[in-house]
Amino acid sequence: MKAVLFTDKDASICVHDVPLSKHTSDDILIALSYSSINHRDLWISKGQYAKIQYPVIPGSDGSGTIAESSSSQFPIGMNVLINPNINWGNNNAVQSSIYSILGMPSQGTMAEFISIPSNRIHCIPPHLSMEQAAALPLAGLTAFRAVNMKGAIQKGDTVLITGIGGGVALMALQFAIALGAQVYVSSSDPVKIEKAKQLGVIDGVLYNQPNWQHTLMKLCPNGFDCIIDSAGGEHWNTLTHIAKPGGKIVFYGATQGSVPEFILQRVFWKQLTIIGSTMGSDAEFEYMLDFVKHNQIIPIIDSIYSLDNAAAAFKHMESGNQFGKIVLQHS
Repeated sequence: MKAVLFTDKDASICVHDVPLSKHTSDDILIALSYSSINHRDLWISKGQYAKIQYPVIPGSDGSGTIAESSSSQFPIGMNVLINPNINWGNNNAVQSSIYSILGMPSQGTMAEFISIPSNRIHCIPPHLSMEQAAALPLAGLTAFRAVNMKGAIQKGDTVLITGIGGGVALMALQFAIALGAQVYVSSSDPVKIEKAKQLGVIDGVLYNQPNWQHTLMKLCPNGFDCIIDSAGGEHWNTLTHIAKPGGKIVFYGATQGSVPEFILQRVFWKQLTIIGSTMGSDAEFEYMLDFVKHNQIIPIIDSIYSLDNAAAAFKHMESGNQFGKIVLQHS
């Protein structure tokens, strides 16, 4: 079968002919129609991810049609999407010690086929197309846990989502708006802020401009009930400044690195709650699908590339210019 294959750190991204992975009688074979790229895939391609094992077929997100199955629940010809969790475990609060994510070390979704246990497979919400379904799983699960579960955002809450444009941030935006929150965003690109406004955001600021936090506080003078962040880095202390007393900061990534000097006094004096979040449990994946279905939420797709043109798709991801998910079409 054809598949994107990472053979080594910084090796050229191209499609190879690879054998179909062995599967047990309990596994279901899916003919994949679409997959989508996450930053995780880019980091793996560059050797910037923990415990990398090459060669590997990347990809945590995928949608397709069941090609082989012995399950009456998932008959041949059914369109499905994939839960990328592997071995989360029975504790909803935290993943198990053997937890991993589809697409490394296990073979991922950027291939013509994938063989996977039936408990990783779900029906596609009926309002979504196949390509939209492929854009949902990892970003949707990560955003749902951060916004709905850890952030516990309520109607009327003021919410800041930083670094708008990526898949998780945009899903977080859509989830927060569906919950009735008043949502603001930050970005380095004024075009992305304008696009976010079209999705229901009240306003946004450019974090690469001087005194951006003061501009933000003029927009929302009382501060934010909840801030959803994936950057960390040197601007992180600013978040503790603009959070409302008693507010929450939920962070699901650290793309800008560690915080160089953490101001603890501001955290305890303002009674702030700092919450880490990553991915989500299998139960939360099902809750997320129900939430998406109930609120008719559609993942934002930036662009669609053919599987054969995966290198260009990864280059676009690396540029940081995307607004939404970058999707690969497999046929």
